[in-house]
Amino acid sequence: MPHVVTTIAELRALVARARREADSSGPSGDPAGRVVLVPTMGALHDGHLRLVGRARDLGGVVVVSIFVNPLQFGPGEDLDRYPRTLDADVAALEGLADIVFAPTAAEMYPQGESSTRVTAGEGGSLFEGASRPGHFDGMLTVVAKLFGIVQPDVAVFGQKDAQQVHLVGRMIDDLNLPLTLAVVDTVREDDGLALSSRNRYLAGPDRAAAVALSQALSAGADAAAGGVEAALAAARARIDTESAVKLDYLVIVDQPSFHEAAPGHHGPALMLVAARVGTTRLIDNRRITIP
Repeated sequence: MPHVVTTIAELRALVARARREADSSGPSGDPAGRVVLVPTMGALHDGHLRLVGRARDLGGVVVVSIFVNPLQFGPGEDLDRYPRTLDADVAALEGLADIVFAPTAAEMYPQGESSTRVTAGEGGSLFEGASRPGHFDGMLTVVAKLFGIVQPDVAVFGQKDAQQVHLVGRMIDDLNLPLTLAVVDTVREDDGLALSSRNRYLAGPDRAAAVALSQALSAGADAAAGGVEAALAAARARIDTESAVKLDYLVIVDQPSFHEAAPGHHGPALMLVAARVGTTRLIDNRRITIP
């Protein structure tokens, strides 16, 4: 079973010891001395375990953080009811993670939630950021703190949270942080629904309706030969068939900039969708090519 620690001091001591042991037993540059971080909010599912499996494949010490970060939840969101399943999470990480870092909010923010924050800038106010003001500032703040605490060589994130991945990558570049980002493709149920900790909120009829998000993305990809507007129209038509699905946004973005693609865009792009299914808010995305 992984070591479970709840304080920054304990975590740093374990990581430092692991690095020393690797340095004393292997050649310089040995992957055994690498530290790989997988940040999560817990309630782990197979998608998270795929991330941790990628971290394990990279070699070295695998640290999984489990922290429901209050800074990235807005008023009226599901902070209080977000699932917290630490014992089950630790059991699921057996054989995959070496260390689980499960701090309290007081440990992470001893000065309270008004402490120093990282600002996501314009990119954090678009799409998911427009629907959830302040979300990405809170996310980048906790990720920056985790990078400072763990000092990983590699951090592993999932493509399902595409805008998050873009902003974390930009923060790494902008702040010259000494680590690399590894991104793992979205893991899906057999019917295409992207795995999410919030899927457990879905009741029977809502679970059946939720697959419309991934099917809309597929419809958009199939119609991409007709251009941006044709792809969006095809995706929107699939969403409109489900009365339980209330669309928040559906957009195609240029991947390098993460700005909305112009109608005449050609080449690789990313289609994003967010919707509320019953009372549950879900997001998904898919890479597409507009020839």
